[in-house]
Amino acid sequence: MGGLGVIPGFDAASGAGGISRAGRIWHGSKAVLSMSRLKCALRGFDLKALLFLLIGVPIIIFVIYVHGQKVTYFLRPIWEKPPKPFTVLPHYYHENVSMANLCKLHGWKIREAPRRVFDAVLFSNELDILDIRWHELSPYVSEFVLLESNSTFTGLEKKLHFKENRQKFEFAESRLTYGMIGGRFVKGENPFVEESYQRVALDQLLKIAGITDDDLLIMSDVDEIPSGHTINLLRWCDDTPEILHLQLKNYLYSFQFMLDDKSWRASVHRYRAGKTRYAHYRQTDDLLADSGWHCSFCFRYINDFVFKMKAYSHVDRIRFSYFLNPKRIQHVICQGADLFDMLPEEYTFQEIIAKLGPIPSTYSAVHLPAYLLEKVDQYRYLLPGNCMRESG
Repeated sequence: MGGLGVIPGFDAASGAGGISRAGRIWHGSKAVLSMSRLKCALRGFDLKALLFLLIGVPIIIFVIYVHGQKVTYFLRPIWEKPPKPFTVLPHYYHENVSMANLCKLHGWKIREAPRRVFDAVLFSNELDILDIRWHELSPYVSEFVLLESNSTFTGLEKKLHFKENRQKFEFAESRLTYGMIGGRFVKGENPFVEESYQRVALDQLLKIAGITDDDLLIMSDVDEIPSGHTINLLRWCDDTPEILHLQLKNYLYSFQFMLDDKSWRASVHRYRAGKTRYAHYRQTDDLLADSGWHCSFCFRYINDFVFKMKAYSHVDRIRFSYFLNPKRIQHVICQGADLFDMLPEEYTFQEIIAKLGPIPSTYSAVHLPAYLLEKVDQYRYLLPGNCMRESG
């Protein structure tokens, strides 16, 4: 019987062990071949690009999610042009100058008797600011007109704060036309729809108050306070513009943080039945310089800050729940920073860059509403150097 042939690669002396070494050689060759194929697949593919896709792209997405609104506001000058400039009218005033001379300085004539003045506001919860406003304007206003709703512009239910505190304003009671309107509470609706609905209701309340042609009507939010001497000038002078916007000094949180003098939405109208409509947008090109104060988010209590942030028309600015944290709000107030962590709403890169960061403090309390200074113990939190707020 012939002998067995030797199988190539088989070591008879090693037996089964020879087969294992051969297997290892075969598997090793397969691994080398796989690596070679992987190298071929990755040949020409930049490792840095791969790392960018795996690490860089998620980071960019996260940054856009957190700071996307800032990027949008910063790039605003690229796609949005500034509005048409106002025609700014010089404003002359001194307490020792006669009204006849003041009217003449403005190019107007003096009247034999002053016009009636109606001050109309939509009210939410700004009790302290309303008190300061009405005392500032009281000597010159014929009728205070106030409308409040049990709904915020964003459809949240709220208390009738003025109704509950009406006794605080007894000094104005004989000249007060008060109205209450029920909210519509439409979920998911644009807040500006509810706001417009309430402003239309205020038009009707003005008619109930007895406004007539050529009476002066102040259209402004509660925290947009015209100076008393401005209203006195306009009620005594003839040939004034039928519609006149008021340039107000723009303060945030208190009279410590003056942002600029660009607040313009407040306006004074010579009333025309069937024509005059209560609104809060630009209605003319004429702007009277240095006519009062706009004190935005000027509240005593932290809870009021939280309420307004959730209640007013720009509720979409609350991008993260921690924005409403009381400790954060208190810190932001004392720093003069932005409650919504937003960039300035400007139309040029120069103005945006100039306003980056917290608002510088001012320690001047000159030319502020007189009642604020007369009641300093009551309203000290609104004066420079008093940024701490109460938690109630």
